[in-house]
Amino acid sequence: MTAYMIALVAALLLVAGAFLILTYAISRRGNGEESRLLAARLDAVAAAQNEISGRFAQALQGQTELQNVLAGRLDALGGRLGESLTETASRTAETLGGIQTRLNVIDEAQKNITALSGQVVNLQEILANKQARGAFGQQQMEAIVADVLPSCLYSFQASLSNGSRPDCLIRLPNASAAIVVDSKFPLESFASLRTADDTGRRAAIASVRTDVLKHVKDISSKYLIAGETQSPAIMFVPSESIYADLHEFCPDVFQRALREQVVIVSPSILMLAVMTVQTIMKDARMREQANLIQKEVGLLLQDTKRLDERVRALQRHFEQGSGDLRDIVISTEKIVRQAGRIEAVDLSPAETGRIEA
Repeated sequence: MTAYMIALVAALLLVAGAFLILTYAISRRGNGEESRLLAARLDAVAAAQNEISGRFAQALQGQTELQNVLAGRLDALGGRLGESLTETASRTAETLGGIQTRLNVIDEAQKNITALSGQVVNLQEILANKQARGAFGQQQMEAIVADVLPSCLYSFQASLSNGSRPDCLIRLPNASAAIVVDSKFPLESFASLRTADDTGRRAAIASVRTDVLKHVKDISSKYLIAGETQSPAIMFVPSESIYADLHEFCPDVFQRALREQVVIVSPSILMLAVMTVQTIMKDARMREQANLIQKEVGLLLQDTKRLDERVRALQRHFEQGSGDLRDIVISTEKIVRQAGRIEAVDLSPAETGRIEA
């Protein structure tokens, strides 16, 4: 459109120049045939100039309309772009907010993992020290027992007649002998087993078997006393993973421990055993209360029989009252009938005179 406008302007300039030249030529030559020709040409040039001016005006008008259309479209496009940018910015902000929230969650998880790592390190330090390991196992065992049983059924670090002090004694109802629970365990050989390679695994398994069986024999010899403690005694292993390793690598140890009257348990198995003791205690208490319950049932039966006798006596009284009411009704019916007969008697004058005589 710009090139077209430039061409129109150049054409107008050329026409104007030609018009000026012709005008000058006419003025120089005067009248005559040539003057008429020049005048005709000037008229033609003027007509062409007018036509070109009209086209130029139309072109300007078309350009103006095109500019208006383009301006409207640009405004609409700008509005759509603004809305799109606003929506995109909102979605971006929302996405960034979600990312920030997830980053916060990840940061909290990282903190928890760091804290857990520190706890694992502390646990490893506890398990590496024999005294700390014994205290850890003792605390875990005490927590399991104390959460389920009443304090009257157990005692910690109680002394036996031979001077030994088991970690826990559990007393059953109506039983003089108590159940012994030992919470110590030989961890050193287990640690060697987990770090051993294929060549040293057999020796590590043998070391685990030896240490565990030695501890089993110590429990059997120190804590199993006839009439004072019950068999089997309980050897508590405060780690499910160690208990699983023992089952995997030394399954014969459990049978040999049973022959020594010792049962090896994990935390979950100890929980089941303690809950069984709780059930036995509840059953014993129910048996203790059985006589009282039977006595109360007998008293309830006597009260029920007494109530039955009283209900039957009341029924007899009601039946007697019903009979008396029936007799009264019969008597009143007779009186009513007699009164009706008396009322129906016809007393004539003759009979009245006889009666007066």
